[in-house]
Amino acid sequence: MTKPIDRRKFLRGGALAATGAAATLATPAIAENHTTTFKMQASWGGGIFLENAQSYVDRVHAMAGDALKIDLLPVDSVVKTSQMQDAVHRGVLDACHYVPAYWYSKSKTASLFGTGPCFGWSSQEVLGWINYGGGQELFDELMASLGLNIVSFFNSPMPAQPLGWFKEEIKDASQMDGLKYRTVGLAADVLLEMGMSVVQLPGGEIQPAMKSGLIDAAEFNNPTSDRDFGMQDVSKHYHLASFHQSQEFFEISFNKKKYDALGPELQAILKYASEAENSNFYWNNTKRYADDLTVLRDEQGVNVYRTPDSVMAAQLEAWDVVIDRISAEDEFFAKVIDSQKSYAKNVMNYLNLNQPNYKLAYDHHFNKA
Repeated sequence: MTKPIDRRKFLRGGALAATGAAATLATPAIAENHTTTFKMQASWGGGIFLENAQSYVDRVHAMAGDALKIDLLPVDSVVKTSQMQDAVHRGVLDACHYVPAYWYSKSKTASLFGTGPCFGWSSQEVLGWINYGGGQELFDELMASLGLNIVSFFNSPMPAQPLGWFKEEIKDASQMDGLKYRTVGLAADVLLEMGMSVVQLPGGEIQPAMKSGLIDAAEFNNPTSDRDFGMQDVSKHYHLASFHQSQEFFEISFNKKKYDALGPELQAILKYASEAENSNFYWNNTKRYADDLTVLRDEQGVNVYRTPDSVMAAQLEAWDVVIDRISAEDEFFAKVIDSQKSYAKNVMNYLNLNQPNYKLAYDHHFNKA
């Protein structure tokens, strides 16, 4: 049985880690070893996502030896999450670990690099588009247009995010009309289009907001993080599967001036450590999510549902409206959408023809009447 998490201790962890991080920052790099030190702040105060950030740092250290050191700082150590990108741009931080949706307010196009519409693809294929379909070049163009002194790598393709936690089972999209709901990025536009009242809150504020009645329903990301936040204490109705954020991954941003000052070997290490995290994230997190979903359902009394197809069809229709509206307002947004559609149409044609129905095999072995 998974050991329960003390949530007060979990939330305090960020503050305690920040104290330790401050002490680390006070220690100068050892000049004779020519160690370059990067201060990297994460968007996470604890839990599995901070572990994922640490895993990336560990890979860099294993390959770089004494030549490069990354001091990983938890959420709010130096600046607020909403300020991290600007802090990296200005050199207040050397790097940050977050998701593109967290700087959606600067550019709606940013959400297309991780939390955009679903064209029948998963996070894996979106990362394929970034690396082999022109996505990275479009992202670099976006950075240049915004005048940001930043280099970013993307990794850790996440499963589709659950629709989330509600006060009752959602059987029809009409039940969502008027509900105060927490999400982030372009998903906010989509759910507003569906009639919801959307509030964008940091992860640590979701459970208290739902407990106090500030919001009626919420999503964050996955069963492990949701359980850490204590969502099972404010709702017993958990809906998996959704198109509001059906593909997402981490973005690791570096101050471009400091990145460019590194030798090509260290630059390659930062890039390839990011790529290596793709596999580690999937192997580690998928098992953790599955285990914690079992605990939520079997030990903590949570009713787990698959979101009805009718609700997800309504989400796709809302996505169409949002895409068309923003594309008409923003030529670059439309350019990115066209590139994504071209890639998804080609790649998913092959995958849809080739992939067997895995659920058929699963039911054959585990759900026989």
